Amino acid sequence: MAKFITAKEAAELIPDHAIVGVGGMGLAGWPEEVGIAIRDRFKETGHPCDLNLKQGCAMGDWKTRGTTHLGEAGPGLVTRWSGAHVGSAFALRDLALENKLQCHCLPQGVIVNLWREIAAGKPGLLTKVGLGTFVDPRVQGGKMNEAATDDLVEVVNFQGEEYLFYKGFKPNVALLRGTTADENGNITFEHESFINEGMMIAMAVKNSGGIVIVQVEYVRKNGQMKPKDVKIPGILVDYVVQATTTDACWQTEGLYYDPSFSGEIQKPLAAIENLPFNERKIINRRCAMELKKGDVINLGVGIPADLAKIVNEEPGVDIDDFTMSTESGMIGGVPSALPHFGAAYNAQACIDHGYMFDLIDGGGLNMTCLGLGEVDGDGNNNVSFLGKMMTGPGGFINITQATPKVIFCGTFMNKAKVVPHDGKLEIVEEGKTRKFVSKVKQITFAGQYAGENQTVLYITERAVFQLIDHKVTLIEIAPGIDLEKDILANMDFKPEISPNLKLMDERLFHEQWGGLADYIG
Repeated sequence: MAKFITAKEAAELIPDHAIVGVGGMGLAGWPEEVGIAIRDRFKETGHPCDLNLKQGCAMGDWKTRGTTHLGEAGPGLVTRWSGAHVGSAFALRDLALENKLQCHCLPQGVIVNLWREIAAGKPGLLTKVGLGTFVDPRVQGGKMNEAATDDLVEVVNFQGEEYLFYKGFKPNVALLRGTTADENGNITFEHESFINEGMMIAMAVKNSGGIVIVQVEYVRKNGQMKPKDVKIPGILVDYVVQATTTDACWQTEGLYYDPSFSGEIQKPLAAIENLPFNERKIINRRCAMELKKGDVINLGVGIPADLAKIVNEEPGVDIDDFTMSTESGMIGGVPSALPHFGAAYNAQACIDHGYMFDLIDGGGLNMTCLGLGEVDGDGNNNVSFLGKMMTGPGGFINITQATPKVIFCGTFMNKAKVVPHDGKLEIVEEGKTRKFVSKVKQITFAGQYAGENQTVLYITERAVFQLIDHKVTLIEIAPGIDLEKDILANMDFKPEISPNLKLMDERLFHEQWGGLADYIG
């Protein structure tokens, strides 16, 4: 039977040098009150120290909440940190940039499902995910700073083919969150926005001889939970912390609780706001033209997440003609953009975070729409380390590796001022930073590893490129845009130019479009 304790008591249970696992996305799954208590204990006593923190997706609100607390006390609390997305934990990220801790970034699906391998007593995870990218040890091995010396990934040959082997480890502590615990420590997720990897983390830690701590909002009497509602069984839970404030139990990065995100109500689609008419809307309209009825689509964070809104607002198109999804495990409905990314309005299903990556890695998607950071002439795309913005790949590497149609979308230049009107695009002020560069800083998508049966597009508001024979090729240009002045002069490399170069549909550049039904088939 689990023991009920305070957050302060939970912090006192964590030993020095522990490998600590957390799971979730945004603020979903993050035990905020326990995290603060760990920070405060370290400030007061210097313990626990030398922690090795393992996280999957970004965990925090890009402000003051989340795993960033574990860096707020300065160096020493966390000395090793690995995750798929680390950008939202500003205090830890700054320590990593100053080389005051080791930082590794690995594919989100690998991290999430590595817990399952550890739980089953296996030595690690064998996969092709990550070959040719910065996590390949022949490139960077996932090392994000000079302090990172640990080797977490190996190249192996198995049955005549190359694979990456992600090494297992023996975790000591799980820091998790659910909605409700009963007196035996059974945990439900009824108010959570998705089903995270908490079950697998708990099992991996428990089977490794460690302790499992779960923060919840509510406690109920034994016998009141339906067995199928329990997401972490009490046999895996050692300690339960009931939060003392709702501030420690936010459902997403942007709000405490919305019942439509947890599937308890259905939100009227008319209540979902349309996008304003600007370059983001044009980009998403052009991405939407690649959809086909019946497609299963993954939407990434940032501009791509707004694709669902485009489909929802277009006349003559039913959003249920497609199945939108995010890597969190939300399937169907209307995926939400930041600050609620990972949640979805009116989802058809919500599956375990790890199961979603099994679907993705196995080729279960028809199309994905992801961000465009910086691109070189070989088609490599970097979204994981831009300038001093150390973020990591999130699910990007998994999603792009096995999906037949991969769309990268974003503005052509950073901070350019453009105005769409009367079927044309006008450049009012050119951007400050180029995105099409001679060499990317980090390879998050490896153009040379793109599959022969993959279609890879790079969609911007002023031009569309396609990866053809592993070379970036210009295939469309926006009306009103000058090829030499507005495109080629703002690229560090000269792309191949299609002999069939054509104009983007000028209807995209009118405030009212109404043309999506012509393309989706």
